[in-house]
Amino acid sequence: MNLPYVLLWGGGDLASGVILRLHKAGIRTLVVEKDQPLVVRRTVAFANAVFEGQMQVEDVTAVLITHPEEMEGVWHTGQVPVIVDPELNLAAHYQPAALVDARMRKKHVQIDLNTAEMVIGLGPGFVVGENCHAAVETNRGHFLGRVLWEGGPESDTGIPGKVQDYTRERVLHAPAAGQIHTLKAIGDGVIKGEPLLEVGEQQVLAPFDGVLRGLVHDGLQVRAGMKVGDVDPRPETFRCWTVSEKSLAIGGGVLEALLSWPGLRSRLWER
Repeated sequence: MNLPYVLLWGGGDLASGVILRLHKAGIRTLVVEKDQPLVVRRTVAFANAVFEGQMQVEDVTAVLITHPEEMEGVWHTGQVPVIVDPELNLAAHYQPAALVDARMRKKHVQIDLNTAEMVIGLGPGFVVGENCHAAVETNRGHFLGRVLWEGGPESDTGIPGKVQDYTRERVLHAPAAGQIHTLKAIGDGVIKGEPLLEVGEQQVLAPFDGVLRGLVHDGLQVRAGMKVGDVDPRPETFRCWTVSEKSLAIGGGVLEALLSWPGLRSRLWER
């Protein structure tokens, strides 16, 4: 398999905005995930293909594969391949033209810059020249989506984006370690105090009236304090099924970075 492609290390909702941008520009992508992705906004995350076998985000479909040799066949159908390989072992034999680390670890990670011709880091934890060739700002505000060729993105604030008068309250956390049992589905309307999920024998309640925008997959094992859901106070449900403006802005930054890298632009569309 000699076709150049872009590897997305992580397939969460922000990564999926990147994938949509690249896919619609005709660039081949591969999503690499863990065997139990802890994805909250599953309805707009290609990582959900790990659970379901395939996943459609807006008008693009991803398909779970078991071996890298299947990538080319999936690309031929106009779809996006997803594979479980959390240690990125496939890169040694199927080297990508570019690697986008979209795991959103929010802390410094060690990456071999020889893994791909270009390595792009999303968000906090990346420093150009140390663990990436370029980074993309993921913090909301004036610099969201901007490509950085020196230094790195802003540090993690730890505060979710404000929606109406809510910030931290929007996010649901596991009250204890254990197995998740979901009581509602993404897109459901919720009422303050209503049980949304259980961890063991402890319930997580809706913090206010709104819409359940995100929820991890039923049956997952979680740690105490882990993010497991997201409630939106706005009554409209379209945000549950469409990629956010933040994700698309980051995707635009990645596309700009790829097309700015010498020697890479002409290769991305090779057949």
